[in-house]
Order: sequence, then C-alpha cells, then structure tokens
Amino acid sequence: MMASSVATQQQSLAPTPAARAFLSRLSDGMKMAVAQRRPWKELVDRNSLAKPESLSDALGRIRKNIGYFKINYILVVLGCIAASLVYHPLSLLTLGVLAFMWYYLYLVRTEPVVLFNRSFSEREVMILMGIVSVVVVFLLSDVGSLLLSALTIGAVAVSLHGAFRVPDDLFLDEQEGGAGFLSFLGSTSSTNPPVASHV
Repeated sequence: MMASSVATQQQSLAPTPAARAFLSRLSDGMKMAVAQRRPWKELVDRNSLAKPESLSDALGRIRKNIGYFKINYILVVLGCIAASLVYHPLSLLTLGVLAFMWYYLYLVRTEPVVLFNRSFSEREVMILMGIVSVVVVFLLSDVGSLLLSALTIGAVAVSLHGAFRVPDDLFLDEQEGGAGFLSFLGSTSSTNPPVASHV
C-alpha cells in the first residue's frame, strides 16, 4: 500500500510531455549560449583596457563589447545574482518555493485547479500566480530588493568593463553583430517543435 502511494506521488510530480519539450528546448538554448561564450582570458586581458576619450566613445565601446561578450556578461550578472542569493539563504528558499509552484502548476499538473469547489481557468491561475509572486517577492520578503541590488551591481560591472575594454581587436560576424543581447534564447534549432500549451 505504501509503495503504491509513493509511486503515485512520483508519477504526479513527473513532467508532462509539454514540460519535457520545454525543458529540452531550454537545455538546448543553454548549451548553445555556452557555446557562444568568448574565452574568459580574452575578457580580462589587461592589455586591452584603456580609459575612454569621451562619453560617446565609452557608449560605443559598451555597445560593441556587449555584442561580442554578451554571454560572458550574462554569466557575470547571473553570478552576481547567485552570490547574493547564496549569502541570503532565506531569499533563495523563497525563490525556490515560488519556482516549484510555477513548475508544478504549468509543467506537471494535468488536472484543473479547484479551490473552494470552483475550477480556475489557465488564465486565472496565471494571474493569481503572478500576483502571489509579486506580493511574495516585493512585499513579504526582501527578495525583490536583493535581486534588484544584484542586477544593479552586475550591470555596473558590465558597463565599466565595456567602457574600458578597447574593442578594436574584436571581430563579429555580420549576422552575429546584429543580434540582440538575449538573441541566443530564440536561436535554438528550428527542428524543435513548438512547446504545446498546458491543457
């Protein structure tokens, strides 16, 4: 009896086919992003650092460096966020609980949400979860201010590096140079089928 209840519980937490497709696509996107990362040695080359001559020179350098080092810069910002969460384990736990709730409600759950004998539509569930997330992150905990602080520190670090890194020796392909900062997220193989919406 106990074994069957454990098996049922494990099946209830197993991802749906849509969840598996989403996680597979996410994994492919992350692998592609890591493949686009530039060598860290090139990023921290001290011989390529120089004070910008003007504000417009600094902004031009930042734009070129973001185009070239975008994955490295994203990893720097994510590192700042991760470090701040590690030093604040309660905030990390809060985000983990919220992430599990989103994961369960949108990638695992197969039956409609019923509360107080009322069935909720997918849109209502999303709105309710959005409200709960905003309230928890910004009003009931310090997670919001912690994330904003970490994002600010990461953005300042990226901007300073971009302004002082001389981009003369950096070469971008035409196609790559026109891509946006988060372009790798949508550049997974076109052979992957679109993720089915939750039914």
